[in-house]
Amino acid sequence: MKAIVVRAFGGPEVLQIEERPAPEPGPGQVTLRVHAVGVNPVDAYIRSGNYARKPSLPYTPGTDVAGTIEQVGAGVTRLKPGDRVYAHAAIGGCADIALCEDWQAHPLPSRVSFAQGAALGVPYATAWRALFIRAHAKAGESVLVHGGSGGVGTAAIQIARAHGLTVIATAGTEKGMALVRSQGAHHALNHRDAGYLQQVSGLMDGHGVDIVLEMLANVNLDHDLDVLAHGGRVVVIGNRGRVEIDPRKTMAKDGAILGMTVFNTTRAEFKEIHAGLVAGLENGALSPVIAREMPLAEAPAAHVAVLEPGALGKIVLVP
Repeated sequence: MKAIVVRAFGGPEVLQIEERPAPEPGPGQVTLRVHAVGVNPVDAYIRSGNYARKPSLPYTPGTDVAGTIEQVGAGVTRLKPGDRVYAHAAIGGCADIALCEDWQAHPLPSRVSFAQGAALGVPYATAWRALFIRAHAKAGESVLVHGGSGGVGTAAIQIARAHGLTVIATAGTEKGMALVRSQGAHHALNHRDAGYLQQVSGLMDGHGVDIVLEMLANVNLDHDLDVLAHGGRVVVIGNRGRVEIDPRKTMAKDGAILGMTVFNTTRAEFKEIHAGLVAGLENGALSPVIAREMPLAEAPAAHVAVLEPGALGKIVLVP
């Protein structure tokens, strides 16, 4: 089979297509015929070698996949060859065939494309975990989603709106603002406008927002604390450097700053998350936005594009 192989950490050029033997499922495992694989910013961080997680070399990237079950290992009864599925935390997704544990694969409704299925793993699990497991969001609360036009941002908007939250989302272009509105945001703000967060108080009748989902904490965190409601929570999802904040801003509001990464998700949390996601896919509340579908051979270009500003949905690779 064809697969992207990384033999040394470095720039996008280290992503090379090679012929590799197809994996075989062990007990409790399945293999998938990959129809699409999602590209996440964290994939580029890991490939560079400058991330806390470093897989053993050589490795094939790609954890968010969608396709059909190819083979099932011993003890697997809920899946069979030919089933349409999406999977999270798969091994070697940037290839014709990927491997995952049985419990990591979930049914992909017929209304959802394979490209959309490949957009679910990291972005939608991140958004769900940030909202409900870290911030304990409730219907009737409000949320500010920074970077609302990206993969995690559009996921967060859809999930929050489906669960009865008032949603404010930011983007950096008119197209981005139109996109977040189309995904269900009640209000859209252009984060390139000076003082754009000053509009939040007026939109919330002076009360601030209950939750902030922060994708670039090194730029926004101190300003996020200004717009929190009493008991508000900032969930740090993304960060690219150090930042200075005034902790006093959290004191009068009983505010909280919560860190999170999808890599800390427990198996019990994954069960909760994907039960909710599958239900949302089935009833149409969730519909991943695909920005670009690119051939597997263009993986280096995809790793560049995924880190560029102005995202309008998800980038996926198609073997």
